Amino acid sequence: MKTGFDNQKYLQMQSEKIKERISMFDNKLYLEFGGKLFDDYHASRVLPGFAPSSKLQMLLQLREQAEIVIVINAEDIEKNKVRADLGITYDLDVLRLIEIYRSHGLYVGSVVLTRYGGQGLAASFKAKLENQGIPVYCHYKIDGYPKNISLIVSDDGYGKNDYIQTTRPLVVITAPGPGSGKMATCLSQLYHEHKRGIRAGYAKFETFPIWNLPLSHPVNLAYEAATADLNDVNMIDSFHLSAYGVSTVNYNRDIEIFPVLNAMFERIFGESPYKSPTDMGVNMAGYCIIDDEACCEASKQEIIRRYYESMIRKADMEATADELFKIEFLLQQLGINCDDRRCAKAAKEAAAQRGLCAAAIELDNGKIVTGKTSKLLGPCSAVLLNALKELAGIDHELPLISAKALEPIQKLKTQYFGSRNPRLHTDETLIALSISAAESDMAQKALDSIPLLRGCQLHCSSRLSKVDLNTLRKLGLQVTMEPTTEHIQA
Repeated sequence: MKTGFDNQKYLQMQSEKIKERISMFDNKLYLEFGGKLFDDYHASRVLPGFAPSSKLQMLLQLREQAEIVIVINAEDIEKNKVRADLGITYDLDVLRLIEIYRSHGLYVGSVVLTRYGGQGLAASFKAKLENQGIPVYCHYKIDGYPKNISLIVSDDGYGKNDYIQTTRPLVVITAPGPGSGKMATCLSQLYHEHKRGIRAGYAKFETFPIWNLPLSHPVNLAYEAATADLNDVNMIDSFHLSAYGVSTVNYNRDIEIFPVLNAMFERIFGESPYKSPTDMGVNMAGYCIIDDEACCEASKQEIIRRYYESMIRKADMEATADELFKIEFLLQQLGINCDDRRCAKAAKEAAAQRGLCAAAIELDNGKIVTGKTSKLLGPCSAVLLNALKELAGIDHELPLISAKALEPIQKLKTQYFGSRNPRLHTDETLIALSISAAESDMAQKALDSIPLLRGCQLHCSSRLSKVDLNTLRKLGLQVTMEPTTEHIQA
């Protein structure tokens, strides 16, 4: 995939923009950090060249000025809310985030429990953090939030919240997931700082939608596909257009809440520092696109991937038909369909020709490699070995894995684990390849080619097992699959 984004330029421009925003206020800025602070793989897919850790690297450039405050909704703790991508509860994710930030040399100042009402699990979590020496502050429910502005911006509203003690000019407000109360935490702090005679500022850092790209730009449409389950919609920022005569893009929730935010700013400061939702943002990603065509193509591919993901979620009754219809509409807008994912088309054609489940990988050079179900291998195991042969320049007729490596694994599966199917999953195939590499230079050459799979595209004509899916993702492959299940038992 061609590089379309200048990551180094982004790091420089983004950190300078944040410094500039800090200087607009009394050297105190509360920065609401939307999305993922690290491992932002959506951004790296639609903006080829964007490093998944870019935002973290950008913050590291400001580490002497920045402290991190992590916000978690006490009701989410009580409900044991789980992060779908990691499979862990929000409270455990807070502990994970603290460890990660600290390991990178970033200062974590405190944790805030929002909507706190003495809930049992939340109180226990608070005590656990405090026992580890982590300051914890509580923010409370406010009746009529966010519309009852006279109550919210008063001593009986924000005034009842704990004042978060901070020591650095840039306070990054982040959270384990949506609905945690990041914006309310920022605004509460503005109220408390103002009462202390400090004119602190607020800004929002969201990568998507990119405000200075057109509404119908594939990068922005890919964001709509990514948030189809939330029903987010990109919109022209009417407030910005009215104030400046310039068309910019934001999303519906920010535009809908802006009049309320504006009224809160006016109540706190006497006047609002911003005339539009776009004004509040500091995102510079749009200025760092160096190949628009490459980003457009990458974004189209991302929308197709999201469509396949939604089909799987719908089959599992985790997604509504509306979510799928929305992504179908985005595909129609761009004039593309699932066959525009080359590996998907190749996998489906191979399966139809052979009458067996098949998988296909599109390598970095554009070549398509396929593999099918056999007595020994599942389709993804087969295509993985074929791809490694291609990358290592090995004749496709030559076997990579020795019988001595295969037989013990198959015996373990059938005789000891009780499986009726001796076919190897991808993790077992890679173990067998590793064993073979001890005696075969050819197998070692194939094993050494594994890093070249990172970023390649894979599609399977049937549902993959969790084992295969996890292994392929660890290898860095971008995976899609059909929602149907192969009839042969796996």
